[in-house]
Amino acid sequence: MDAYKKYITELVGTFALVFIAAGSVCADFYLRQAGGQGFGLLGISVAYGVVVIAIIYATNYISGSHVNPAVTVSFWITKRMDPNTAIMYIISQIAGATLAGITLKTLFPDAIKIVHLGTSVLSSGSTVGQGILMEFIVSFLLILTIYGTLIDRRAPAGFAGVAIGLVVLFGTLIGGTVSGGAMNPVRVFGPAIASGHFVHHYIWWIGPILGGIAAGFVYDKLFSENRR
Repeated sequence: MDAYKKYITELVGTFALVFIAAGSVCADFYLRQAGGQGFGLLGISVAYGVVVIAIIYATNYISGSHVNPAVTVSFWITKRMDPNTAIMYIISQIAGATLAGITLKTLFPDAIKIVHLGTSVLSSGSTVGQGILMEFIVSFLLILTIYGTLIDRRAPAGFAGVAIGLVVLFGTLIGGTVSGGAMNPVRVFGPAIASGHFVHHYIWWIGPILGGIAAGFVYDKLFSENRR
């Protein structure tokens, strides 16, 4: 039963993350369509960062607040999680993201064609290689922060959520100019499957997952208290 609580928590947490992060893009589109200023990249970044903070404080004690396959794969590769649990986490995350995408499609039907329900896209003039590199870098920084604040017992208690949320906020601000700064494959997958927009979709799986794996190995080799 405890295992199922973790899976359900990952599903609900991922739903909340995708609903708010992608939903802020949809809401921004609606506001601009109505003649308003919208949130802009800063507002969208703040929404993403704040929802991550909330999810961490609400769910960390149950599932560890992965809500991101890149985090789960990193934990799997560095042997912090067994394969069966990792697979169930990823399935739960995909399910939560898909449900969020479908919900956004119901609430914001006019945002399907133009902003693809908040699906990340390459900015004009950016290449696939630049997109993968950007997602790799911001995901590396995010997941390294997760190791250093949520995992490391030497870290000051109570600050992990804020630290991680700020990395997400600034990662989105910077990454948003190239790749959207998703840092999370299912953050893109949920809106993509609901809108049918899968152009260069592999960018947001390759970049974050490789960044997460690199972060795990760098942390273990350089920063872990158990390093040799």
